This record gives sequence, structure tokens and C-alpha cells, in this order.
Amino acid sequence: QVQLVESGGGLVQAGDSLVLSCAASGRTLSSYALGWFRQGPGKEREFVGAINWSGGRYYAASVKGRFSISRDNAKNTVYVQMNSLKAEDTGLYYCASHRSGSYFAATSYDYWGQGTQVTVSS
Repeated sequence: QVQLVESGGGLVQAGDSLVLSCAASGRTLSSYALGWFRQGPGKEREFVGAINWSGGRYYAASVKGRFSISRDNAKNTVYVQMNSLKAEDTGLYYCASHRSGSYFAATSYDYWGQGTQVTVSS
């Protein structure tokens, strides 16, 4: 049974930083790609970024240069460092384990966490 648990969300002001964590059990994250997605109020779920098994990183254009994904293999945890947060970054952030296909598509992921809420006030 694969479980993903996100943490680290909260209420911050524009310009602040946050680090989200995704802790996994039942699957070794270093052997899989892991993606981050978010869903803002009234919006569809969208790709934020991903890290693959070899450490390659992929980011949405809207967060490139501000967000950074990393992985701690010993803790089986993936992080996303979010800097210079904007109001439009507000949303429920999910991590998901990649199955096959494009890293940018939600349909390519088979296991999802419950999400952690990030709210950025302007």
C-alpha cells in the first residue's frame, strides 16, 4: 500500500517562503518520479513540478526560478522550496507518484496524497 503525506502548508504573505514535504511509505521515491500539483479556488488541478528517479527536475513556467524540488532518499521524502510566493500560488498542493507518461500530466500519476493548503495573502 503506497501512501503519500504532504505537510508544511500554511498562511503566508506575498514574498514569503514555504517548504512543503511529501513523505512516502510503500514505495521508494528514489526509484520513481514524484510530482507536485496544485488546485487553486475555482481552478483545475495544474502541474507545479516534478523530480525523476535520476534527479532531473521539471517545473511549470509559472514557478520556474521561484520553486525548487529536492529529495532526501534516507527519509523517503520529497520537498518543494517555494520562494517569492504570490497570491496566485494559493491552492491545495498535492504530491503524486509517477506511473508512466508525461510528468506534466496528472493522468500519469497513480498515487496521490491528500494535499496541504497554501494560502498567500497579498
